Amino acid sequence: MRLGTFAVGIFLARMFSHEEFGVYAVVLTVQAVLMTVADFGLSTDLIRSGDHTRKAPTVATLSLGISAVLTAITMAVAAELAASVGAPGGGPVLAVMSLTLLIAGVGVVPYATLQREFRQRELFLISVVDFAVGTALTLVLILAGLGVMSLAVSRVAAQSIAVILQYRFVGERPRLGFDRSVARGVVAFGLPVAGANLLSWALLGADKMLLSGMAGAAALGVYFLAFNIANWPMSALGQVVRSVSLPTFSRVSDATGDRALGIAWGPVWSISVLAGLLLTVLASPAVQLLYGTRWLEAAPLLMILGAFGALRTVLDLATTYLLARGYSTRVLWLQLGWMVILVPGLVLGIRTAGAVGAALAQVTAGALLLLLYGISLARVGTDIRAVWASFWPPLAAAVVAAPAAWACTLIAHRPLVDLLVGGVVGTAVYTALLWRWFRGRLNEARRLGSAHTATLGTEPPGSPSVIGRTVQGGPHHEA
Repeated sequence: MRLGTFAVGIFLARMFSHEEFGVYAVVLTVQAVLMTVADFGLSTDLIRSGDHTRKAPTVATLSLGISAVLTAITMAVAAELAASVGAPGGGPVLAVMSLTLLIAGVGVVPYATLQREFRQRELFLISVVDFAVGTALTLVLILAGLGVMSLAVSRVAAQSIAVILQYRFVGERPRLGFDRSVARGVVAFGLPVAGANLLSWALLGADKMLLSGMAGAAALGVYFLAFNIANWPMSALGQVVRSVSLPTFSRVSDATGDRALGIAWGPVWSISVLAGLLLTVLASPAVQLLYGTRWLEAAPLLMILGAFGALRTVLDLATTYLLARGYSTRVLWLQLGWMVILVPGLVLGIRTAGAVGAALAQVTAGALLLLLYGISLARVGTDIRAVWASFWPPLAAAVVAAPAAWACTLIAHRPLVDLLVGGVVGTAVYTALLWRWFRGRLNEARRLGSAHTATLGTEPPGSPSVIGRTVQGGPHHEA
């Protein structure tokens, strides 16, 4: 699935101009933010509720109402909204894409039911059908000349089929109803969840919206491509690490809990640094080979954002640790701190150096956020010395491996050869320097996890849960 979305992303980048790709990025960003607001924490509340059947009709009504209002508002102001963020041609596309908000609202109850009952087989099948329909329709419409509009039309069609399948698998039809006492509880739970989710998406979308508004859709298209490539480590590691680390951190004893993050940090950080190193050093041949020479403007951005991709993985690990140990309020404050640091930096960076300035602002804010996390973790009793002991060895190995990988790109001057030889040499040097240390840290992490495998997969009373949900309607295309 992920390989398929990656391949489609390459196809889109080769078919679209920089400006069209920027419009695509704007529409996806706006849709993601609005989808978060439209959900309003309703699916999360229904998944965790012990009274699912009684709540379902009220949740369905609230979800449909919120989604319908947001869809109508978005359609009405689509042209102005697109123009305000530097993509005036994206108004019609955004208007059509807003229909996905309404469709998602209709599907909240069956989606939550499938999640609640751990029916992963059905959810996976829905994702496969969604991807197949969306991809096939996108390719046909692009080849027919619809341009960026093809993405909106295909997303609406694929998501509609996905919701129909959700209802088919749960064996129910849409049921509306309204219980005022249920509604009060649902709204009381959903409002802070929606706020936290909106803040998270605002952080992830601030750079794109500001860059589009200040530098135009073409600049955003180049930046969006580089940012997505830099996120490959997070995409590959994030979901796996989160699914394992959250229950493990939740169950470690108080006596060893302060070292748990340091133990888990080593393997995750080692892999992240290697991925960031290769993306940074081999940015030019990677972009040229996969996306073509007209996207080479993205290579300098990728050289900067490669470091941010590595940082995001361990920042997510630290966030998971804090949530698992019950410090959700600290996570919210850290997110607010991130925004306070990032937004002014983005404005200054974009005004000074355009897309390059935005990339530098991201890395700078990420490094400062890592420092804030260190302070916060120390205050809750985390063994920061254990974290630091796992932090510097991968960096030291990267300092040696980076020149070796870079030197390989000076020999053939052919993207495929440079990428393969540089990747192999860089990985070999990095692994040779770090293997013994990495194996020791990995064994420690395995011992930490094996002590709790008997209880993994069940959430103990009072343990926190991650705020948020997977947006209905399948994966977006990765560039």
